[in-house]
Amino acid sequence: MKVLPAEIFEDNAKVYIRKTCPEHGEWTDLYWGDYNQYLRAESFAADGKRLENPRTQTVKGCPNDCGICPEHKSPTVLAIIDVTNRCNLRCPICFAHAGAAGYLYEPTKDEIKGILENLRANKPVPPPGLQFSGGEPTVREDLPELVKMAKDLGFRHVEVNSNGIRMAESVEYCKTLKQAGVSTVYLQFDGVTPEPYKVARGFDLLPIKKRALENLRKAGFHSVVLVPVLVGGVNEDQVGDIIRFAIENRDVVRCVNFQPVAITGRINTKEREKMRITIPDLMRLVEEQTDGLVKQGDWFPTPTPVPLTRFIGHIKDREYIDFSTHPHCGMATYLIAEGDKMEPITKYLNVEGLIDSAKAANSKFESGKKTSAKASAVAGAMKNVKLGTFRKYLLPVLTNGNYESLSKFHHNTLMLGSMHFMDPYNFDVQRVQRCVVHYATPDGKIVPFCTMNALHRAATEKKFARPLDSRFNTPLYDVEALTKKIESESV
Repeated sequence: MKVLPAEIFEDNAKVYIRKTCPEHGEWTDLYWGDYNQYLRAESFAADGKRLENPRTQTVKGCPNDCGICPEHKSPTVLAIIDVTNRCNLRCPICFAHAGAAGYLYEPTKDEIKGILENLRANKPVPPPGLQFSGGEPTVREDLPELVKMAKDLGFRHVEVNSNGIRMAESVEYCKTLKQAGVSTVYLQFDGVTPEPYKVARGFDLLPIKKRALENLRKAGFHSVVLVPVLVGGVNEDQVGDIIRFAIENRDVVRCVNFQPVAITGRINTKEREKMRITIPDLMRLVEEQTDGLVKQGDWFPTPTPVPLTRFIGHIKDREYIDFSTHPHCGMATYLIAEGDKMEPITKYLNVEGLIDSAKAANSKFESGKKTSAKASAVAGAMKNVKLGTFRKYLLPVLTNGNYESLSKFHHNTLMLGSMHFMDPYNFDVQRVQRCVVHYATPDGKIVPFCTMNALHRAATEKKFARPLDSRFNTPLYDVEALTKKIESESV
C-alpha cells in the first residue's frame, strides 16, 4: 500500500482530486460537487484535541499505523464495534457478510467487554456514543446483554445499526432492546418506493421498514435515524420524499442521515461517475425536491459547533468531546417544528453570528476575563437567536451542558445530515487524520472509519476469524414470507 501525492483542484465550479501512481498511472475523481460550498465548509474547520493515549506508534506513516497513532488529530466521538459479520440478507452492494467473506468474525462477549473498556480509557475524554454494527447485529441473541454492558461501562448513547428485520418481526424484541438501554436505532432506509430496495438489497423491503418503524414506536422508541445509501441512478430522486416521510413520522424519527455511496472494487470511470454523489449534490437535490424548504445555505459542516462546545467547557470547567472532523466529511442542518410547520433552524438563528460570538467569548475566557466572556456570549446569543428559540432550545444546552439537555434539543427537532465516507478513488489522508468515527477491535486498536473499510478490515477480521460452520451459517431471511404476513395483518 502506497501513499501518493495528490492535487485537489477546481474545474468548472467543482472540486476534483487527482493522483498519480508510478505503476497504475493517473486518475481523477470528483471530490466535492460545488467549489463555493467547498470553500464555505473549509471556513468552519476546527482543530481537535488529540488523544493523550494513542494506541500505536508512528512507524510507516498514515494510514498504515492506524490504531490510533499520534498523527491522528481528532478524538473518538462515535465508536463502532462490529459484533458479527453474519447477516440475514445478501445485499448486492455488500461484500462484507460472512457468506461472501468465507469466515466468521464475531468477537466473544468477553472480547467486546475488553473493547468497551479500551474505548472508555480514551483521554482526555472517552467517547460518549457507541454503535453496535455488523453484519447484522440483531442476529446475535446476546445483543441486549451487550447493550446493557455498554451502558453499565459509561456509554450514555448506544445505538444499533440494523436492516430492521428483527424489529419488524416483533414488538417484544423492540421492547427488549429498549429495556436493555438502546438509545437509537440506526435504520437502513433506501427510499419510499420498492425500486431502490430491489436494486440495492435484492428485495422490496419497504413494508418491512415501515413495520419496523411501527413496532419501534409501540415499544416506546423516540429516536430512529433513517439511513439512505445514495447511489446515482438508483435513489437520488427520492431525497425529498424521504425527508417528507421523516417529517410525517417525526414522533419517532429524529434524523435522516444520507450516506453517498462509497464505491469499492473495480469499476470503470463512466460507471463510477454515474454512481457518484457528493455532499453538495445532495444539498442541491434537497433544495430542489423540498421546493426550497431546505436551502443549500441551511447546511453546515460537522465541526461548526466546536466553538460552542468549548464555550460550555469554559463555563462548566470541564472537558467535552469536540466534533472536530474534517469539514468536508459531513454537513447537517435541523428542522424545527412549530405546531404543524417545519422550518430550518436558520429561520430562528444566525449560525455564523452565533459561532463568531462563541469564538470571541472563548478568547476572553482564555485570557482570564471570565465575567466579560460570559456577558459577551449572552449578548451574542441574544443578538443572533430569536428569544423564544433561545429559551426553548439553546439556553438549556448552554446552561446544563449535559447529555439530557442535548437529547431534549434533538427530540424537539429533525436533523438532516450527510456523511460521505471515502473509498479508494477519493481517499484523502488529511480527511482520515481528522476522522471522529472510529472502529474498535479485539486487538486493542481504534481505527478511523474510512481506513478500516478501505484498507484494514480484511486483515483485522482474519486475525480473529473462525471457520464458518453450520452453527453460524445464518441463512438468507425469508423476506417474502414476512412481507406477506405484514400485508395480511394490514388488510
